[in-house]
Amino acid sequence: MSTEVGYQSPSVTVTGALPEQAVASSVLIVPVAAGADDDSRAVVLDSGFLGADAVGEIENALAALGAKGGSEQVTRVVVGSLPFDSVLAVGLGKQRDDVPAESIRRAAGVAARTLSGVENVYTTLSALDLEAAVEGLILGAYRFTEFRSDKTAPKEPPVSSIVALTTQTDAESVADRAAAIADAVATARDLVNTPPSHLYPDEFARRAKTLGESAGLEVEVLDETALAEQGFGGIVNVGKGSSRPPRLVRLTYRGAAGADAKTVALVGKGITFDTGGISIKPAANMHQMTSDMGGAAAVVATVVLAARLKLPINVIATVPMAENMPSATAQRPGDVLTQYGGITVEVLNTDAEGRLILADAIVRACEDDPDYLIETSTLTGAQTVALGARTPGVMGSDEFRDRVASISQAVGENAWAMPLPEELKDDLKSTVADLANVSGSRFAGMLVAGTYLREFVADGVQWAHLDIAGPAYNTGGPWGYTPKGGTGVPTRTMFAVLEDISANG
Repeated sequence: MSTEVGYQSPSVTVTGALPEQAVASSVLIVPVAAGADDDSRAVVLDSGFLGADAVGEIENALAALGAKGGSEQVTRVVVGSLPFDSVLAVGLGKQRDDVPAESIRRAAGVAARTLSGVENVYTTLSALDLEAAVEGLILGAYRFTEFRSDKTAPKEPPVSSIVALTTQTDAESVADRAAAIADAVATARDLVNTPPSHLYPDEFARRAKTLGESAGLEVEVLDETALAEQGFGGIVNVGKGSSRPPRLVRLTYRGAAGADAKTVALVGKGITFDTGGISIKPAANMHQMTSDMGGAAAVVATVVLAARLKLPINVIATVPMAENMPSATAQRPGDVLTQYGGITVEVLNTDAEGRLILADAIVRACEDDPDYLIETSTLTGAQTVALGARTPGVMGSDEFRDRVASISQAVGENAWAMPLPEELKDDLKSTVADLANVSGSRFAGMLVAGTYLREFVADGVQWAHLDIAGPAYNTGGPWGYTPKGGTGVPTRTMFAVLEDISANG
């Protein structure tokens, strides 16, 4: 899917048997589990591919090295009876009958991160859960090296070929689907990881257009003149401080027709860099605001994925893009703007800009009369205060919010439902306009932002907002299948919701 930057996914094939002859530059990944007590040996979870002799040889080698099969523990051993250069045992934690898909996904990811320079990776993790294993391996192998010279580029190439061992009857279609999903996540990561010097609103719009057209989508791009003429006051005002003007991109996938066809609107915040504007942020860690377009990146990747996998549903993505900079032309605290649709807003804090561009996009998206609206953004630092760096917050219509949260937990992105108490609307009262863009209180910042956005959602539209301020960008070390930098969250959640809607309405 990624046509211009970063990551090229490994090829994926499936097979029902081990190779009969030795494979050059190869590693076999096998899952192991910890026994019932702390002193027990790691146990190979074999699915009939290895044979008793090979299993015994692996377990003896692991015991000699003191490997216990703990969660995401990796141990590499040589096994002479197998046609591979070595075997990488990856731990799944305590032995159990039903291993969660997320455990397999993370184990596959940490294994792939270990195997740079290995051309051919075979795995029996796929016999436990083919989809999770393929997703984890591709995402774990992810690298972004676009801006590294030969001096600092990795010396060894990432994994280029994955062979999944399984006897599943529909293995090829399952593996293809998993690879497509992982590729979409990688596309979102690529966009987030591209620095703001190279990804500004016009360039972001161009790349979104290229991705959309390559997938057969209808594409519309509004420039700064069209935005001003059509009354997109939020997007225009946020972008006023930058020499690189804003854009609005619309990507439309029509996968269903008829009275029963469902239409889902997607909206994602595309602030290509956020200084905070006149309400400028502290210098420390400001460079991480390259990730402030993580919601837009995920939305673009999701609608392209829906087209690639031909979901029987209609999806219309509305993606506002701007750069929030301080300058002589920037909006000021105290300015009043008119959002698309006519609501006036007193801008008390120019660093609460995401909700301003999202509000315009929400109103425009609702003009398409969607059945559902899913929007996502790096909305508030308060999300990380409430839920930490890995757990998105979901706000919105109660029933749909809970549905999105449940699906997100099932796919391993682990969003958590949050309330929108009615009394918070009083915190957004303005003395001069219909609304203020921030509250005067430091409490419930994520919920106040969600309350603001709710004012722009049309009646009758089931709505959910995913706040991914922390989860969109990993500022720490890699873990599982998640690298440092852009994570691609919540691409898998949104796509799974689209699949659920297309299947169940």
